[in-house]
Amino acid sequence: MADSGTGGGTRGSSRMLGRVAVVTGGNAGIGKETAAALAAMGATVVLTARDPARGAAALAEIRARTGSDRVEIAHLDLADLASVRACADDLLHRHERLDVLVNNAGLTLSKRRETRDGFETTFGVNHLGHFLLTTLLLDRLRAGAPSRVVVVSSGGHKLARRGLAFDDLQWERRRYQGFLAYAHSKLANLLFTRELARRLEGTGVTANAVHPGFVRSDFGLHGDTSGPFALGVRCSRPFGKSSRRGAETSVYLASSPDVEGTTGGYFSGCRPARPSRAALDEAAARRLWEVSERLVAGRGTAGRTRDGTAGTGGERSSR
Repeated sequence: MADSGTGGGTRGSSRMLGRVAVVTGGNAGIGKETAAALAAMGATVVLTARDPARGAAALAEIRARTGSDRVEIAHLDLADLASVRACADDLLHRHERLDVLVNNAGLTLSKRRETRDGFETTFGVNHLGHFLLTTLLLDRLRAGAPSRVVVVSSGGHKLARRGLAFDDLQWERRRYQGFLAYAHSKLANLLFTRELARRLEGTGVTANAVHPGFVRSDFGLHGDTSGPFALGVRCSRPFGKSSRRGAETSVYLASSPDVEGTTGGYFSGCRPARPSRAALDEAAARRLWEVSERLVAGRGTAGRTRDGTAGTGGERSSR
């Protein structure tokens, strides 16, 4: 596979030629840089976006930057499981193979919101949506092995010091604190990665998680945060690394021969990093998988359309 560089065009490395990579949230920030880097290495890249206009703009930019016409877009709204299922159907219909899945999209909120399916939005988007998408694509990933799943987490997971609150994953009983809800969702990403790696052992499919570092992107902006939280995001933004640098570890795990066969790891700066003790809890990882399976079972199956939007039967179901 390819080196970890994130610049250049298809005239550079071609080690990803013939491979298909999906990058969620590929329309902005480190997701866009990840998609561009993989396209520059010769991969066929499908970037997903919730907003069609922003997705189209990112698609045009990446094609222009890389000189590659092997860049596509797919609609995906992780806050709507009907959209997740339709996106998976679309990807399986388009491509007979899938070599890399980068679960990159995410958000952070100041105030509690709910997804279309009635889940707390930070948990629903950052974990459950990606959980469902990954499991729906697993057979295709196995069929194309060796293949890779890369999960973008965060060092912020360490703020969830007591582990996941399985009795209140939806933040209904506790006072909602946006930064802690985000930390818990990032811990969920790590536990998911750990259990996914365990379940895929011996299949040739690897799963690793990433801490991209503090990145100077639009994350947390566009009305997602407010008050002191939003002020903190805006004031600290100039001190972050560029999105291109923030994408380096994702690209490394998606493409580098150095990590061929490496699985269940947590990386930062293209090197192994140590997660929190809570992130190493194998019992919690298994429990989260089982709970997640129950939560998504049957959700988003009514009234689906090919483009991922919900039809007339897609009313939000109760928990």
